[in-house]
Amino acid sequence: MFSKETYSARRAKLKQTVGSGLLLFFGNDESGMNYADNTYHFRQDSTFLYFFGLPYAGLNAIIDIDNNKEIIFGDELTIDAIVWMGTQPTLKEKGESIGISDIRPSKEIENYLENARQKKQIVHYLPTYRAEHQVKLLAWLEVYPGTETPSKDFILSVVNQRNYKTEEEIVEIEKACVVTADMHLTAMRMVHPGIRESEVAAAVAEVAYANDYQLSFPVIATINGQTLHNHYHGNMIKSGDMLLLDAGAETEMGYAGDMSSTIPADTRFTTRQKEIYDISVAAHEAAVAALCPGVLFEDVYDQALKVIMEGLKGLGFVKGDPMEAVKAGAAALFMPCGLGHMMGLDVHDMENLGEVYVGYDGRPKSTQFGRKSLRLGRKLEPGFVLTIEPGIYFIPELIDLWKGENKFGEFINYEKVVTYKDFSGIRNEEDYLITENGARLLGKKIPIRTEEVEALR
Repeated sequence: MFSKETYSARRAKLKQTVGSGLLLFFGNDESGMNYADNTYHFRQDSTFLYFFGLPYAGLNAIIDIDNNKEIIFGDELTIDAIVWMGTQPTLKEKGESIGISDIRPSKEIENYLENARQKKQIVHYLPTYRAEHQVKLLAWLEVYPGTETPSKDFILSVVNQRNYKTEEEIVEIEKACVVTADMHLTAMRMVHPGIRESEVAAAVAEVAYANDYQLSFPVIATINGQTLHNHYHGNMIKSGDMLLLDAGAETEMGYAGDMSSTIPADTRFTTRQKEIYDISVAAHEAAVAALCPGVLFEDVYDQALKVIMEGLKGLGFVKGDPMEAVKAGAAALFMPCGLGHMMGLDVHDMENLGEVYVGYDGRPKSTQFGRKSLRLGRKLEPGFVLTIEPGIYFIPELIDLWKGENKFGEFINYEKVVTYKDFSGIRNEEDYLITENGARLLGKKIPIRTEEVEALR
């Protein structure tokens, strides 16, 4: 945890920004996998962590701006809980560690909220993402699932604090990125024909756990990189395959790293692999070079796609003007996803609060296939932490669909494209901090260029 002064300052700024009303914070509860006592790994709500820092289940909180109160609601552990879970700080000790002295039993939150409603006090809450949050809204505020009206003022206030990472947050994120890089370096050294995807995934996870970290998301380790979020690990890696690894570590305080690498099964890329891989790397490096305060990230996305389309045109996959193809949406055949996303306490930072607010500063997102998946499109500012992850994917089903429609036939040479339906996909990803003058890589540098990867292999 950070110091109690950090959390007190964050709450003070939030109160000043929202101005009035009551702010309701849902902490997370334990969640059973298949019965109550066999729980998933507990992860506290990120906004709760940001303002209260307490990584314990069963807590909720209120900031009553109108009455200048900050309250933690929870219950002391019973002896049965202590037998199972061990000791924890008392609720008073938990509160003192973050600068809050008003601690109340869990059951009192309903009465507090009822009194606030009777006084016509505005109760602000954030979008829900767990069923337990919806149950609490129903019990405490008589808000039925599907009828929630999250507070825009609350959302914007949280986003405009959490988007700008402080020095102490950057230190924590960098710790996650260092371990994340070690996860990828481990995989690069061990991949070879005859090893299973699951063995690579296990070794990668071991690096995180050995540092007493968690995974920031389920490991992607697949020879079928054309499936963007492929969590299946049952394949044997064969000569001529490439393994796409997307994995990240999460520190004890909940800050994330997120990197991707594409590793040839053999010690060298094949000629066909290298040609496509080098285009992807060129797009990656062009995107990184463009990172700077004031730059619209959607323009960086367009430039990365232009590099991809120029490279593919040189190999005969694409025809016509590359940037016209990008603007029309034809590049989505090869990269039907975004270029990167904000990162912090969430690997996709604050995704539950809405990409329009987090990644677009309130500007509507595009509905164009491919571009609509761009999670970040706003102007970059110092303090933003984001990923850069262009890729090139040959997705058989998408190729067949578009070819059948002759979609973007003026830009795409389908006779060439269909010969690569067995190619899979490529992605490399790094994490960057936007600085006053440009951008800085977070964590260790992992090999990206062909010669760098092959040297490690």
